[in-house]
Amino acid sequence: MLFSLIVSFSNWNLQKTEPFGWIGLENFRELLTDDRFWLYFLNTLYLMIGIPFALAGSLFLAVLMNQKLRGIIAYRTLFYLPSFTSGVALMILWKALYNPDFGPINAALGSVMHLLGLGHAELPRWLGSMQNLFGLDPEHVKFTAKFFGLGARDAIIFMGVWTAIGGNNMLLYLASLSNVPPELTEAAELDGAGKWQVFRHVTWPQLAPTTFFIVIMSMIGGLQGGFEQARIMTGGGPAGTTTTLSHYIYNKAFTEFQIGYASAVPWMVKGIQLGAVKG
Repeated sequence: MLFSLIVSFSNWNLQKTEPFGWIGLENFRELLTDDRFWLYFLNTLYLMIGIPFALAGSLFLAVLMNQKLRGIIAYRTLFYLPSFTSGVALMILWKALYNPDFGPINAALGSVMHLLGLGHAELPRWLGSMQNLFGLDPEHVKFTAKFFGLGARDAIIFMGVWTAIGGNNMLLYLASLSNVPPELTEAAELDGAGKWQVFRHVTWPQLAPTTFFIVIMSMIGGLQGGFEQARIMTGGGPAGTTTTLSHYIYNKAFTEFQIGYASAVPWMVKGIQLGAVKG
């Protein structure tokens, strides 16, 4: 970490197109005016939209899996099973699922649309589309109506939510639910509280520390993530719409060989985070 900070003040280039030298804050000044940096920062934030849905889904699934039912251990195992699978294998599988011409997702959507009399509607191109739910322009930080729809970024979000719901967050909530004092729940029920009231006023406050931990770790992971998806599923495309900051750092360091500039990117992000917290 300290090495990357030191290198960020240099012009270190593995191609050796110029002599090594210390350039002070020049890399950071260039980042402020680098349109690609801000576009990829926006991509990273966009992919983090799925965090609240993954959090809510994990909590809902943990509550269901906390019931005293026959075979509940088997159900917990089935939901957690994808977490044992290699991330690369899962992404290759989802890449096939998202195939716009032969993938089962579009085949299912096509069947549903046909039943609803919408057979003429165009199906999403998923990983090959620049469209997104907010209509973000892929080349500028602005909104454009023609880019409204479902595209590569949304496909990665859906996959991430599916992966996270039955993963470690569910286990953390299950552990936290098992530590809720049963006498509190019983006292609330004796006072006439319904299931929703018991959850809202008794269970949910007890889960606050776990929720805080999951949110913080999810935010950290969101800002650092996206590299594997971009590398395996999209190559950062189409038109850079799935290139996140981590993938940008990789490209700058090991494709363009600008080690000094690449080292400055995470420190710029850290400065933005600190500024947002203080603000």
